[in-house]
Amino acid sequence: MTQFRPCIDLHEGQVKQIVGGSLNDQGAETNFVSHYDSSYYAELYKLHNLQGGHVIALGPGNHQAVMNALHKWPGGLQFGGGVNHENAADFLQAGASHVIVTSALFENDQFSFEKLEQIKKVTGRDKLILDLSCRRTQDGWNIATNRWQTVTQTQINPQNLKELANHCSEFLIHAADVEGLQGGIDEELVTLLGQHAHIPMTYAGGARSLNDLKRVHELSGGKVDLTIGSALDIFGGSGITLKECINWNAQQG
Repeated sequence: MTQFRPCIDLHEGQVKQIVGGSLNDQGAETNFVSHYDSSYYAELYKLHNLQGGHVIALGPGNHQAVMNALHKWPGGLQFGGGVNHENAADFLQAGASHVIVTSALFENDQFSFEKLEQIKKVTGRDKLILDLSCRRTQDGWNIATNRWQTVTQTQINPQNLKELANHCSEFLIHAADVEGLQGGIDEELVTLLGQHAHIPMTYAGGARSLNDLKRVHELSGGKVDLTIGSALDIFGGSGITLKECINWNAQQG
């Protein structure tokens, strides 16, 4: 059954909601900057037992904010953002339930199974989440690395979803082209993911209301979870409230 999954997006040490495709070395187009720190949101999610949420560090300058969130709810949050085989164990020891990895799995824009095995030796399959965040191309969707700026040659397709599912516990997929725009989810992508969901999956990008939770549930057959960011009231949005999301999860069981 489709569940709401919470997030804490960090940019330059602050909790923010950004337009995903705008992130680069100069900064990002920002929808919201919170007055509260990362630990506030971690405590909020812990209070309501919102499982499977992720903390994402968008670029440098976020280490302390990451640690504050993980320490506030040990074992309750996943972490991604610059994770590799050298530092993955540190984040797990700091309290991350799982680590989320993308860029460290690529070499010259090509997916590297050697690098995947390297990090699996540290995390094990059960603590590893592959971030398959992507951009739409003429052939469908291709995984995007380097803060979603580099479109790789690795496609989101049935074969790759099946093969990569053997190496991790979950997938996280941001649709970077619609991330932060509140213009609606990428229904074609959600449908594809639902048809080939061999392991738990979380989709993020474009969600704007309670209807999007219902739509993801319908399109994926309840096999894909949904993260909602900019539209959520706790991030300055007016499309949906955290209470509605909590109630949705309770109704799904």
